[in-house]
Amino acid sequence: MESRPFPRTPFSASVVGLGTWQLGADWGDVSESDARGVLEASAEAGVTFFDTADVYGDGRSEQIVGRFVADHADAGLTVATKMGRRDEQVPENYVEPRFREWLDRSRRNLGVDTLDLVQLHCPPSAVIDDDATYDVLDRLVADGVITAYGVSVETADQALSAIARPNVASIQIILNAFRMKPLDEVLPAAEAAGVGIIARVPLASGLLSGKYGMDTEFAEDDHRNYNRDGSAFDVGETFSGVDYATGVGAAQEFARLVDSELADVTPAQAALAWACQQPGVTTVIPGARNVDQARSNAAAGSVPELPQSLLDGVADLYDRRIREQVHGRW
Repeated sequence: MESRPFPRTPFSASVVGLGTWQLGADWGDVSESDARGVLEASAEAGVTFFDTADVYGDGRSEQIVGRFVADHADAGLTVATKMGRRDEQVPENYVEPRFREWLDRSRRNLGVDTLDLVQLHCPPSAVIDDDATYDVLDRLVADGVITAYGVSVETADQALSAIARPNVASIQIILNAFRMKPLDEVLPAAEAAGVGIIARVPLASGLLSGKYGMDTEFAEDDHRNYNRDGSAFDVGETFSGVDYATGVGAAQEFARLVDSELADVTPAQAALAWACQQPGVTTVIPGARNVDQARSNAAAGSVPELPQSLLDGVADLYDRRIREQVHGRW
């Protein structure tokens, strides 16, 4: 699989990485043996970039990833984690003592002295806009606590604010065929500034696989069940903020489009290829709950350049069925 230099860091990243939210919680239960299988299959398929967070399973995801990486110390794996959601998300909590407390816990969970990449985990806009935030992060780099830092954001405006900071290495943002606003300004600005883009939710919480219908049932502890209205966290994190019925219909049309344009490429692989082939994207981080999903996702990193006819069809689908619901919200 192709790897790309990760801007402002000594690392590189596979164009398809692995998001590990589902290995901790919020997607239904996943055993540690199954989680380990997903990690092994991903690495064997060429994945070198793993994204986690201190709140995924209250640290369980970090611990599982940390043990896996320790067992593959010579494989050139990079781990990005996130901080800032363990306490109430108010600006007063984004201060140096809290940062150090959160990061000490992540270092223990991951079993390292220096964290590869730490991202603020969708903090309030006031935190992203505050010079003091970056002063603290710069000190943490100087102290050897972290190698580099980035910001995971909800909105394009937040992304543009963070991109303007001289030492921000990455922006993590929702980008997929049902969430195209980052194409307007965020990706061009990041590419011009030399800032990496980590595209999250690239399958719109699985919608773009084309496998879900109106009768699909999700587990009680799966956010696709309990967060459709945004009652637990930003609704944009669940199905990219698209109404489920709208999303199912649009995903079925997307699947038909892929089938008509591509041979031997699944809708999910086409969706991942669409994201990782956008100019300015460093890596995309789909999740996987089993070995087959992990291997299939990784294979998207080898999909040839998508034909313009498919790209035009995806853009038309977005404009007709999705844009009105999401484009102005994030």
